[in-house]
Amino acid sequence: MVIDTLAGNEHRLKEYSSRYNSLRDAVRRLKAMRQRVEKSKEDEEFTRYQLEQLEELALSQGEQEELENEREVLTNLTAIKNALDRAIASLTGNDTNAVDLIDTAIDACDELDGVLSEEDDVPSRLESAKIEISDIASSLENVNERLAADPGRLEAVEERLNSIYSLCHKHHLNNGDELLILRDNLRAKLRELDNSDDMVAELEKEARRAKALAKETAVEISNSRKEEAKKFSAHLRDTAMPLGMKNLQVDVVVEPADMGPTGIDSVQFMVAFNKNQNLMPVGATASGGEISRLMLSIKTIIASRMSLPSILFDEIDTGVSGDVANRMALMMREISKSIQVTTITHLPQVAAKGDTQYRVYKEDDDHATHTRIIQLTPEQRVNAIAEMLGGATVDDAARQAAISLLNS
Repeated sequence: MVIDTLAGNEHRLKEYSSRYNSLRDAVRRLKAMRQRVEKSKEDEEFTRYQLEQLEELALSQGEQEELENEREVLTNLTAIKNALDRAIASLTGNDTNAVDLIDTAIDACDELDGVLSEEDDVPSRLESAKIEISDIASSLENVNERLAADPGRLEAVEERLNSIYSLCHKHHLNNGDELLILRDNLRAKLRELDNSDDMVAELEKEARRAKALAKETAVEISNSRKEEAKKFSAHLRDTAMPLGMKNLQVDVVVEPADMGPTGIDSVQFMVAFNKNQNLMPVGATASGGEISRLMLSIKTIIASRMSLPSILFDEIDTGVSGDVANRMALMMREISKSIQVTTITHLPQVAAKGDTQYRVYKEDDDHATHTRIIQLTPEQRVNAIAEMLGGATVDDAARQAAISLLNS
C-alpha cells in the first residue's frame, strides 16, 4: 500500500501480521473446542454407556492372548496330560527312570576311585544332574495337578473370551488391547467434557489477549496512516496539478473497518478533477489519461521519499499527448537526476527526453518468434522518433521534428 510505504509501516505491519495470525489461531482453537464440546455433550450419554461396558469388562493388557493360549491347552488337555505323564514317568516314575539310572551311575563311579580325576568331578556333576532332573519332574507334576484342579476352567475361559470378542465386534476392533485404547480415549473425552467450561474459558481468554495485542499494533498503524494520508494528499495534488490537472482535489480517506490481515482501516483514494465536482474513488471518476498522470505523480513521490535505486514506468503515459505528455516526460527526466529511470513508451515527447533509447521488436525464424532489444545510435534514434511522429513513412519533416524534440 502506498500510504504504508511512505509512512514507514513495514516493521509495524510485520509485527501486526504475526499478532493477527496468533489471533486467528486462537479463534480457530476456540471455535474447534466449542464444536467438540457441543458434539461431546450430544453424545455424552452414549459415551458413558460405552465406557461403563468397557470398565465392567475389567480387561487387562495382553489378557486376550493369554486366554487364547490357555484355551488351546485346555482344548487339548487329554493329549497334554498324556505327554506330561510320560515325561514325569521317564524322569522319576518308571522302574528305569532317569533319577534311578543316575543313582546307578553314581554307585558305579564310587568303584572308580583312583581312575576318575578330581578335575572331572564326575560324581558331583551326576548329583547336580539328579537334583535338576528331580526339580524338572516336580515342575511337570505341578503343571499336571494344576490342569486337573478345575474341570470347569475351559468353560470359564470360553465365556471370558466371548465377552471380549463381543465388544471387539461391537466397536469394530481387532483385539482386547484395542479395547483398552478405546476405553482410555472415552475416559479422556469425558474428562474433557467435565472440564470443558474451564477449557473454553481459558481459550476465550487467550483469544481476547491475542486480539488486544493485534489491535494495539493496528491502532499504531492506523494513526500512522491517517497522519501520512494528510501529507500525501497535499503532496499528490501539488505534484499532479502541473500535469494539466489544475482543478485537482485529492483526499486519501482512512476509515475504520473490521480487523483484517492489513489492520483496522479502509483506505480510499478520493479525487475530483473538475470544479464543483464531488470527491469520488479514483476508479469511478478518472479517465485513462488522468489515471496515468496520477500514477506518475504517485511513483514520483514514492521514488523521492524511498530513495529507490531505480524505477520502471510501463506505458504510464497511456491516454495523454501533446503538452501533457511533454510535462510527464520532464517529470520523469527530473526523477532521473537522482535514480535510474526506465520508461516503456510509444510517445515521441517521452522517448526524446531519455538519455539512452532502446528499441524492442520481434523477429521470426523458421521455428519461432524471438523478442529482440537493441540500443539505438543517434541516427537510429532520430528515425525511431520520426516514425512515432509520422507513422511508417518517415519524411524530412518528420525527421526535422524528431531532431527538434531531441535537441529540446
